[in-house]
Amino acid sequence: MTTRALEATEIAQTAVRQSRPVVVAVGGDGTLNEVLNGFFHNGAPIPTTTKLAMLPLGTGGDFRRTLRIPLDPKEAVQVIKAGTPRRLDAGCATYQANDGSTAVRHFINIADLGLSSVVAHRVNTGSKRLGAAAFTLASGLALLGWKNQPMTVVVDSNQFDLVAQQVVIANCQYYGGGMRMAPSAKPTDGVFDVILIGNVGKIETARKLGSIRNGTHLDDHNPKIQLMYGKRISVASKARVLVDLDGETPGTLPALFEIQPGAIEFIAPV
Repeated sequence: MTTRALEATEIAQTAVRQSRPVVVAVGGDGTLNEVLNGFFHNGAPIPTTTKLAMLPLGTGGDFRRTLRIPLDPKEAVQVIKAGTPRRLDAGCATYQANDGSTAVRHFINIADLGLSSVVAHRVNTGSKRLGAAAFTLASGLALLGWKNQPMTVVVDSNQFDLVAQQVVIANCQYYGGGMRMAPSAKPTDGVFDVILIGNVGKIETARKLGSIRNGTHLDDHNPKIQLMYGKRISVASKARVLVDLDGETPGTLPALFEIQPGAIEFIAPV
């Protein structure tokens, strides 16, 4: 059990340095993110034989969906006992912390900026007892007050200047309590799926929520939504835009996101 923010990172890092066989994150995506960061120091993986695993008991539970980790605790424990260790990519984010300093934090699921990061912040500062409904409520409230912001996005060497609703940098497929934003993302391919959602209005966004949930929102080739792939993505804005990493909002733009291929060994279902 943890008693404060980032304590899980400290506990995990001690175990990782000792090369304990497995560190299991018991909780949601936020807990997993803290434990994940215990496998790194100063932006680099700590040499270890320790493997990471997850027993999902959280609010959103998005990371587990891509790897198909079961929600049933007994089944999830069986995965930990008899699953297959897989080398997964991790993302390394460098961003502006809330105190104005430069900070580094890793993520394993999705990083996002814009409307979706406001949703994450609302969920974290509201009531998580609502479970998945917390994301639905937060999404509606965030959408009502959100104004699309100018952003400059550089994907590898390609620059995009746009008024954006959100920018999604995906290692895995789901975020926001089951929204399949990046249906083709694979945490083993060595690249991010980068989704730029441009100047989309509130009504159009509301109409698209169903297709985002089932992962078909990219099928209609909407010119306001672009999918691309990259290993190094920088994002800047004149506005104050929150950075969301695996459902946590530790800071703001400007930010740099870099893929670290095969940086974490994770016990996944066979």
